Amino acid sequence: MWRKRSLKVIAPVLAVAAVAGVGLWLHSVDRTAGDTWHSVGTDEPDRVDVNASVQRVDAVAREVVLRILVVPRGRYGEYEGVAPTLDIRLLNSSSLRGDQLFAAHQRISSTDLPLALDSGTVTDYPFDAYRTRIQFAAVHGDDQIPVQLTLDKVDSLFAVSIQDHDTSNGIGGLDVRFSRSASVLVFAVFMMVAMWALAIAVLLGARFLVSRRRGMVWPAFGFMAATLFALAGFRNTAPGSPPIGSLLDYLAFLWAEAIIALSAVVAVVAGIVAESGTTE
Repeated sequence: MWRKRSLKVIAPVLAVAAVAGVGLWLHSVDRTAGDTWHSVGTDEPDRVDVNASVQRVDAVAREVVLRILVVPRGRYGEYEGVAPTLDIRLLNSSSLRGDQLFAAHQRISSTDLPLALDSGTVTDYPFDAYRTRIQFAAVHGDDQIPVQLTLDKVDSLFAVSIQDHDTSNGIGGLDVRFSRSASVLVFAVFMMVAMWALAIAVLLGARFLVSRRRGMVWPAFGFMAATLFALAGFRNTAPGSPPIGSLLDYLAFLWAEAIIALSAVVAVVAGIVAESGTTE
């Protein structure tokens, strides 16, 4: 007897510990991905470092905000890379808008640049992915100089992976793929499972009311109506605010709403019929 009681106490504790452990593992995966940086280019002492950080990925606008900081090294910089010795012109890839000019002997500050995404569609949420190319070359005075490109990210909703790189002719180029982070995928899948679970629960409840001819059970109808409207609010909490018509909607949300609405209507009609028969 005491073993059964101990098991009843220990089992929930172990279950909570296991779930918390999975949560910590997912957090560590996201944290590790967020701390990961990628570097490509030359390591010569005389070069230009381009430190790029992904600040925000706007899947709807198909755009990335990239914050860059240019640091001239060796004979190309002064004050430990704070300013260039001559004018530096940073040549961007075609996905970035315009080249950047940094005047000689002037302090260099970070700059936010919009980066266009080449492929991918937001309606594939939460399995959408996007590709683009980030590439920089630098001209010091009239001479092209080698570039080292370093890329990291801040946006926790997306993961970054490198598909290819280019270091020819002293440039630094990366082919980048953006996909939803592990935490977003887990939450989105949980949302779809929860939507289907609630829809099935309402469907089974309506079936019970109809088959047993329970009549007008107002608490049950209130639960069905509340679930119908609560799912809409729940869907709007999806990380990244995907638009209506996403894969999330076609896999779960729209079906769940249809099932709940139909179940509520059928249960109410059956309840009215049952109450009318009882009255007569």
